[in-house]
Amino acid sequence: MFNTRKYRVVQWTTGNVGRASVQAIVANPRFELIGCYAWSQDKAGLDVGELVGIEPLGVAATNDVEALLALKPDCVVYNPMWCDVGELVRILSAGVNVVTTAAFITGHTLGEGRDRIAEACQRGGSTIFGSGVSPGFAELLAITAASASDRVDKITVSESADCTFYDSPDTEIPTGYGRPIDDPALQSMTEKGTAVFGEAVRLVADSLGVELDEVRCVAEYAQTTTDLDLGSWTIKAGCVAGMFVSWQGLIGDTIVVDINVRWRKGQTLDPDWKIDADGWQIQIDGRPTVVMKVDLLPPPDFKAETPADYIMLGHIMTAMPAINAIPAVVASEPGIVTYNDLTLPNPRGVLAATTSPSAGK
Repeated sequence: MFNTRKYRVVQWTTGNVGRASVQAIVANPRFELIGCYAWSQDKAGLDVGELVGIEPLGVAATNDVEALLALKPDCVVYNPMWCDVGELVRILSAGVNVVTTAAFITGHTLGEGRDRIAEACQRGGSTIFGSGVSPGFAELLAITAASASDRVDKITVSESADCTFYDSPDTEIPTGYGRPIDDPALQSMTEKGTAVFGEAVRLVADSLGVELDEVRCVAEYAQTTTDLDLGSWTIKAGCVAGMFVSWQGLIGDTIVVDINVRWRKGQTLDPDWKIDADGWQIQIDGRPTVVMKVDLLPPPDFKAETPADYIMLGHIMTAMPAINAIPAVVASEPGIVTYNDLTLPNPRGVLAATTSPSAGK
């Protein structure tokens, strides 16, 4: 018997991922959008549908946190770019569950902030879960693939992306993009800016039931040979326009988990790393060795006029793993949870042939 419960949801922010979240929530009969937080004063009072580019929904955005918590939602879908620990503590302490895409998998990169979040969960009897497409969903696929082997030697998740048209300096500059190729601070910047991938290494290691002796970040860089105009900012010649970042989990001197990304911008890269297609390759070295290729492709009816339209598919893939986990998160024990703690999230409510909320039950 399917779970027919309807989950009352508050959306937190309406940026790129938040827009995809709202559209998915209101299209899915499992969920009811009852409120939306918009931190900027110019968005407060506006209909959420209008904010995300769909028909009006009869739900107004607000920056009144107490009013939203008073609605007693089952879950907040938290989609800011970065975690605000104080904000999360406030939500969780009020007894409201959270699913988030804000660079959160295990919370270890938050330091003492993680302890504050865990304490808030216990105080409010609430649960927080973080995912996204990468890190997050890609690691779930790796964990699933590893279950086909009776011996695992190493798990590798490799992401490749030409992100020339991904115009997000707020997230890219902190990783080292645009810095001189010989900047001695590059490695530490990249480690800090991509630290959530280190959390994903812990997630995979936890699925194997092992304690890692070390989690480390190793990075290589490529420069643009000419000035690269990216729209809202420019990377000067001789500065970083490509990076390979490998987050590795080790037992002794052996790498047992490797989660890596190869990102490039523009056509003037040195060295000129080739990327055949955006996507992920997952490899489980073991008995047997399992190799999985995951591509990001538009559906046949997809209409795109600009590169930004294709990037929207990435926003959907970022939003959906968190949204689909809502029922499992609501049913979980209080605390910080990962895919290793949840029942398998399922994609109910998204089948295109579904004609009514009761269809398929």
